[in-house]
Amino acid sequence: MSKDSKRKVYIVDGSRTPQLKSRGKVGPFSAGDLAVAAAKPLLLRNNLPLDELDEVILGCMMPGEREANIARVVALRLGIPQQVPAWSVQRNCASGMQSVDSAYKNIRNGDANLILAGGVESMSRAPVLLNHTMVNWLGEMMRSRSIGQKLSTIAKLRGRHFKPVIALLHGLTDDTVGLNMGETAEIIANNFSITRQQMDEYAMTSHHRLAKAHASGYLDEIEVLYDGKGKFYDFDDGVRPDSSMDNLAKLRPAFDKKYGKVTAGNSAQITDGASWLILASEEAVKKHKLPVLASITDTQWAGLDPALMGMGPVHAMTPIMLRNKLSIKDIDYWEINEAFAAQVLGCVKAWQQDDYCQQKLDLKQAMGEIPHEKLNIDGGGVSLGHPVGASGARIILHLCKILQRTQAKQGMASLCIGGGQGGAVLLQNEC
Repeated sequence: MSKDSKRKVYIVDGSRTPQLKSRGKVGPFSAGDLAVAAAKPLLLRNNLPLDELDEVILGCMMPGEREANIARVVALRLGIPQQVPAWSVQRNCASGMQSVDSAYKNIRNGDANLILAGGVESMSRAPVLLNHTMVNWLGEMMRSRSIGQKLSTIAKLRGRHFKPVIALLHGLTDDTVGLNMGETAEIIANNFSITRQQMDEYAMTSHHRLAKAHASGYLDEIEVLYDGKGKFYDFDDGVRPDSSMDNLAKLRPAFDKKYGKVTAGNSAQITDGASWLILASEEAVKKHKLPVLASITDTQWAGLDPALMGMGPVHAMTPIMLRNKLSIKDIDYWEINEAFAAQVLGCVKAWQQDDYCQQKLDLKQAMGEIPHEKLNIDGGGVSLGHPVGASGARIILHLCKILQRTQAKQGMASLCIGGGQGGAVLLQNEC
């Protein structure tokens, strides 16, 4: 197949786990458990010969200690033949979107016909590490041979040796600018004059929309999880149907304690979850008589100031809009991952400002306003949570479902990425 053929790429089907809120303790499922549970029913209902898969790609930021190259671990646990290669990707918040984009390009360019791609994160199981002082002490202890040497080494043990390194806190902080993700959201809120009330209203709406989506049966992509104690999980358990402005107003700022507006209530929840999609060429669709949800029209990645990482979506979506000669009215629905209410609102405001569009996006004028009723219509990260490696695949999958349900034509999925990047995918309904 010629590398210049640029074949059409279809999203055949997809599934995900419910997103489970981290509650200050180790969650019931490892990242591998989540990924296996989401993929099994997906593969079974499509009746795919597993040896026909060309590869498995899985995005994950913090796999467990026994899950090196988690894509391969999961593929083998699923019974996918050993000859099918599997590889993991890590692009922080967009790891799941990166896996889908990698699959898309490999199929489009003729290097594959059928790929299982997705993302996973068990944030409740993010590593808690020993500090370097303790590691050095352990090394000295292992080198000690005599009882005297061991006692001498033990005598050096101090309280500082036991100070843990919380990997999740470091993962949510950009060391190049010295800011955690919440602090970058505060900057965006100030830059675009976004008020605490606007942020809380957005957060409340996110919960109400997710609650309605669950009640209406709009989340049929969710596969039920069962733990080893017989308990089952069948919905995104961070949702608060009774979310109100009064309750949100009671929460204190989480990052800028004195002047801040970003709270736990208007930020994405820390959650565990997995999401998968099957991508296929036209040849594979016909050969295996596969259903089709959508096709991928275009993708884009962008870089920007890490201190403004939340603006990544507008930097990634703009080139797609220009390349495909689209205006906002041409996009029927938008999924912009809700890392923070301030961040999504900032992206919406940026496209309405001539100055931002001219100076930052090389546009002649403002792009326009994304209609609120077309954006994240079934909730987002604030209510669902944001399992970092999984979110990019989840928003693509759910946008496919929205286009199918509403019989709409086109949708745009995008997210911001810690470290100062943005990713976007343009989808076409094929149902």
